Amino acid sequence: MDDILDEVVSSEDLQKFEKVFHEQLHQGKVTPKAQFEYAWCLVRSKYPTDIRKGILLLKELFHSHTDGKRDYLFYLAIGNARIKEYNKASHYVKTFLEIEPANQQVLALERQINKRMEKEGLIGMAVAGGAVLALGGLVGLGIALASSKK
Repeated sequence: MDDILDEVVSSEDLQKFEKVFHEQLHQGKVTPKAQFEYAWCLVRSKYPTDIRKGILLLKELFHSHTDGKRDYLFYLAIGNARIKEYNKASHYVKTFLEIEPANQQVLALERQINKRMEKEGLIGMAVAGGAVLALGGLVGLGIALASSKK
C-alpha cells in the first residue's frame, strides 16, 4: 500500500483508455466502465492536470451511478492525496469507512495519507521557520548597517 500514492500509470494504458473514452464520447454515449477506466488512469498520472481531470470524472460517476461507489470513493481519495488535497482525501476515506469500516486496503490508505499530511506539515513548518529566520537575519543586518553609518 505504501506505493499506491506513488504509482504512475504507463503511457500505453493511459492512451488505450483515453482512446476508448473519446471514441464513446464522440458517439454520444460513454459507459460508466469506460469513464471509470479512463479516470482510474488519470488519477495515477504524473501530471496534476490529469489527476484533477480524473477526479472530476470520478465525482461525476459517484453522483450519477450507484454501482461502483466504493471504487469511486477509493480513487477519489487517491487522486486528492496525489495532488496534496489531504483534507479532501481524508473525507473520501472516512466516507468509505462508514460503509465498510474494516476494509484493510482503505485503512492502509488512510495511514498513508496521514503520514503524508504529517510529513507535509513538518516540511511546511520548516519552510515557514526558515523564512522567519531569514527575515530576522535581514532585519538584523539592516539594523547593523544603519547603526554603522552613524
